Amino acid sequence: MTDHVELFRSAIANQLGLSFDDGKLRMLGDVLTRRARGYRDEAAYLGRLGDSELAGLAEELTVGETYFFRNPDQFAAFSALVVPARRQARPGQSLRVLSAGCSSGEEPYSIAMALAGTHPPASVRAVDVNPAALRRAQAGRYTQWALRETPPEVERAWFRRDGRELVLDDRIRAAVQFERKNLVIEDPDLWRPESYDVVFCRNVLMYFAPEVARRVIERIERSLAPGGYLFLGHAESLRGLSTGFHLCHTHGTFYYQHREGTAVASPISQVPEAALPEPAFSAAPEIAPAPRVPRAQLAEVLELVQEERFTAALDALDALVALDDRDSPDRDRLLVRSAILAHGGRFAEAEEACRRVHAIDELDAGAHYVLALCCDGAGARAAAVDHHQTAVYLDPMFAMPRVHLGLLARRAGDRDSACRELRQALLLLPHEDTARLVLFGGGFTRDALIALCRAELARVGGER
Repeated sequence: MTDHVELFRSAIANQLGLSFDDGKLRMLGDVLTRRARGYRDEAAYLGRLGDSELAGLAEELTVGETYFFRNPDQFAAFSALVVPARRQARPGQSLRVLSAGCSSGEEPYSIAMALAGTHPPASVRAVDVNPAALRRAQAGRYTQWALRETPPEVERAWFRRDGRELVLDDRIRAAVQFERKNLVIEDPDLWRPESYDVVFCRNVLMYFAPEVARRVIERIERSLAPGGYLFLGHAESLRGLSTGFHLCHTHGTFYYQHREGTAVASPISQVPEAALPEPAFSAAPEIAPAPRVPRAQLAEVLELVQEERFTAALDALDALVALDDRDSPDRDRLLVRSAILAHGGRFAEAEEACRRVHAIDELDAGAHYVLALCCDGAGARAAAVDHHQTAVYLDPMFAMPRVHLGLLARRAGDRDSACRELRQALLLLPHEDTARLVLFGGGFTRDALIALCRAELARVGGER
């Protein structure tokens, strides 16, 4: 039976893209036993996994709970910045939007409502692998719970009550085209080059194995027009998946713009108090990676950093570069250099090193963290908060930005934010990679940082 469950898990991953860890094997075994009834045995069932059976599995294994205007900050950015930008890029042409993984329709219908009344009319294409969810979407009937984030004026404009249900206006229903599509499959019709101005693919990638997510993002990148935009779920990022997008941060949210056709990222609005959702921590969080400079070579540099001998640490790092006979340090060496420079108060040089890192990889969380230190050192608190928040978004397991966000909030008199960030830092610090902690901690040990967070919590009355 165990072998059959493993084969079942592999088939689901290959054909639906869904990734299940070992903790879900019992659940998958129950699904396999139930779905295999009527077949000779599980092996016979696994040999007959055709399209219709995959549709049934999609209904059973995908999460369909959503609601209208989920993550309203993203819809604010969409309406206020993205739509005007795309209208300007393609004047007089219809805006084309894809909702990839549309579930029961709340997302694409929210997009259609946000676009209602614009000229020329926009087209919204919505796709999902779950046929049951698509049937619910096309019916256009919802409970009040699905409208829990919908502004009252929007509800009055576009819904009418029918008993316990709310029925969507036919004009909004007609604005969305629903189709059953599998994002894992290379579909020439779905992924035509430069087909869309905006793609929403929210809370989908988190269920895919990394290699599957990478292929899906490659297709999205290909299908977006130059300068087009991509919205992911708040717990998702393109870090490690693609370098084809600029990261945008406006309206208290993060989203992406296709690099092709854009010289630089869209202007970043400083939203210093924007609250990011808290990551969900498991009992044993995944340890975030340290810089990839070999540990044996980096040991002396880190020892000097921990002793706060920053000039000597830079000399040791330069010696490593010379030893390797490299004319241009790679991204990781640049990142190490930027951190040491920032700890030594050489903020202009540190910022330049970070810019060089981001020229290689715009989604490097460590460089955003160091830029935050530079901004804080220059007295630019709002910019420091913005870069720390960006580092947290790109790497939710990164402890040091949480520490500094807590300290910045405490200095600003924001008790609630200080408590929230410091408590998150205390959850993360015990699991942080030692080398990364030494490098970015500027000489503070793990125990010292934990003690600092506890002392700051006590200072604002946030002890638990």
